[in-house]
Amino acid sequence: MNENILLPVLALQKENAIKVIRQCNDFTSQFGLSLATKDVNDLVECQHETLKYMGRIEFGNSIIPKLVFEFCDSQYISQDNYVEVLEDLQEMFFYFKNESLDKISDDELIHGMKKYFDGECQGSLEKLRSTYLEKMCKNSRYSLDLYRDIE
Repeated sequence: MNENILLPVLALQKENAIKVIRQCNDFTSQFGLSLATKDVNDLVECQHETLKYMGRIEFGNSIIPKLVFEFCDSQYISQDNYVEVLEDLQEMFFYFKNESLDKISDDELIHGMKKYFDGECQGSLEKLRSTYLEKMCKNSRYSLDLYRDIE
């Protein structure tokens, strides 16, 4: 399929995502976190590239606001690493959606990511990626309890 046909739709999705993500600052400011316009644009572009690389299409709203609201109160996120962590989290999110064969709902995956990021991983994205999310996805593929043999 010619990608040019989708350009108006993608542009509209990006525009909507930028608007919604910028509104997150109203909430996250209480945690000392905010995203500048450039940060928001970079996050949306990163998401677009990740979706393209993973061969995924996102219908509806961007996943980034859900990640922002779930993770903004983490003691392991500061203004200095905020954008980088969000980029890594959204990349992990889409990777593990694929790895779980979409058997884990968005909310379940995000909740599990936050639980282990703040808990056992103590803010380590690498440990989250290589240990806990791998196990969750393996469990989902075999229709086991998501948290079996993880804790």
